[in-house]
Amino acid sequence: MATVEEGSLSGAARALGQTQPTLGRQVAALEAQLDVVLFERVGRSLVVTQSGLELVDHVRAMCEAANRISLTASGQSQTIEGQVRITASDVMSAHILPAALKQLREIAPLVDIDVVAANDIRDLQLREADIAIRHIRPEQPDLIARLVDEMTAHFYASTSYLDKHGHPASLDELSDHQFVGFGDNDRMIEHLNPLGLGLSPKNFRAGSQSGVVAWEMAQHGLGIIVMADEVAAGAPGMERVATGMDPFVFPVWLTTHRELHTSRRIRLVFDLLADFLTEKRV
Repeated sequence: MATVEEGSLSGAARALGQTQPTLGRQVAALEAQLDVVLFERVGRSLVVTQSGLELVDHVRAMCEAANRISLTASGQSQTIEGQVRITASDVMSAHILPAALKQLREIAPLVDIDVVAANDIRDLQLREADIAIRHIRPEQPDLIARLVDEMTAHFYASTSYLDKHGHPASLDELSDHQFVGFGDNDRMIEHLNPLGLGLSPKNFRAGSQSGVVAWEMAQHGLGIIVMADEVAAGAPGMERVATGMDPFVFPVWLTTHRELHTSRRIRLVFDLLADFLTEKRV
């Protein structure tokens, strides 16, 4: 698994605290035992083969299970302590993360969690955060990123708004309604109109840079909003606007720096978040 994540035997050896020849022999022995070729050498890097790719998810699950067994057996889950700073969007921080952090409190009560609720991209390399949950895969080579989920979203509005302004049944009808924007309204219009809507700034009379504030506005009847289905499921009085439109799908990337390999508290939090976000909760 380390060889896959690092992309080379030398990188994996550094991450695991082993020598490159030792790790090379271990990989060769595993290939011989499984009777498959796991890696092909391309230049100075190792590229995982198709046979190796088919095993990656299983091996990752084994790694995570082994880590949890080790924590439980040694009792270190009670002694791991220190701060871990997690950054995520304000909507994710407010509506999804708390349930995961409750699980973490039961496993590692001495870990201090600081949630940085921010919609901008915090720099993990500058230690503005230890772990990031984002919808864009980072490009920095010394960061570890794992795709943990693909969330869906739809248009939602409060029952009070729909009763007053009508229930749109098509994309054309949506263009006559008010929307609640969060972030850059112009970018949102550029994204939505090619899908068949005819929106303009006049459709966005209310909004906020904060997704949490915008969601509250929509719940108070100020207009239609795009929201993750998982968040909307916990909001009584909010209805999905049935337009026959396919759901919006956006990835969820869990990211950390290489300290994941050396800090047990960051590894523990990272693995717990990965498990939590991978599970389907709606």
